[in-house]
Amino acid sequence: MRKIAGELGISKPLLYHYFPSKREFFQATIAQAAAELQARTEPDPTLPPLDQLRGSLEAFLELIDENELAYRKLMQSLSSVSEVRELIEEVRTKTAARILEGLYPADPPPKARAAVHGWLWFMDGACLNWIEHRDLSRDELRDLLLGTLLGALTAADAMPPDGEIRS
Repeated sequence: MRKIAGELGISKPLLYHYFPSKREFFQATIAQAAAELQARTEPDPTLPPLDQLRGSLEAFLELIDENELAYRKLMQSLSSVSEVRELIEEVRTKTAARILEGLYPADPPPKARAAVHGWLWFMDGACLNWIEHRDLSRDELRDLLLGTLLGALTAADAMPPDGEIRS
């Protein structure tokens, strides 16, 4: 906590005043990060579904670019910190719901639901690879991610009936 207070430019007692423990500070930090992620990736409902996805993905990748170390640490702590696991699961559930609501006006087919949830796991792996190697541009990664989502929906025979997702 001393190191955290020093980096923030405040006293350790002041930090403890607001956050009685390191765990509470950590929980507040990840909750704030999740709120920022939600706000920055909120799709523009006036755009077609593919453009909404493209914009949200661009915002997500920009956030990772700005917070590379934090994203890497967050993903690494998934299996060992229950609060992180719960937060990531909540974010994935909300993200999947937003994607599915944008693609399917009525109930999404079960195969589409499975494809979108699986794609979100793939996306984390691709993003970790990207920040480790940096041999793809952000646009190339965004397009790869969009292509794999379309591929997953196609393989699941779950493309939206109106074809709105096609570019």
